[in-house]
Amino acid sequence: MTKPVINHGRYVPALINFLGNKLAAGASSAYRREFGVGVTEWRILSKLASEDACTAQQICQYFDLDKGLVSRTLKSLVDNGSVTVTDLAGDNRRVVILTKSGRALHDRIIELALDRERVLLDCLDEKEVEKLIDMLGRLLAQAPAVNAVQVRKPTTPRRKTAV
Repeated sequence: MTKPVINHGRYVPALINFLGNKLAAGASSAYRREFGVGVTEWRILSKLASEDACTAQQICQYFDLDKGLVSRTLKSLVDNGSVTVTDLAGDNRRVVILTKSGRALHDRIIELALDRERVLLDCLDEKEVEKLIDMLGRLLAQAPAVNAVQVRKPTTPRRKTAV
């Protein structure tokens, strides 16, 4: 009996990961070339464009990003004038706010981001796009259950007792 192996052409977690990696690498390359920021900066700018303010922790949780990566990225966005980080009155938390120039940068990048999405989805019809969005939402909701799966403990065979 042969041991199972992953068929990477049909293993859904790998396919999703491959697609995500290719899209992120392509986006980062395009955004750096055209706008001087990478995909992580873009993610943060896009989140801040839809929120009045966020904490670094909220950004980490929303995108499931490492705290160190978010901290370094926020420093770069502060340095280029795209965001400000200020203390929240009466609270120990610091909030990140999109500046006017950060909004302008967002508004330039979003055109390319939406063009990239359109090209990605060109191979699907409208119903398929809606179905894909629904399925991806359900898969995201299922991720905590998947991440709770643990290694199966081998079962020890029972000894037959003599009669």
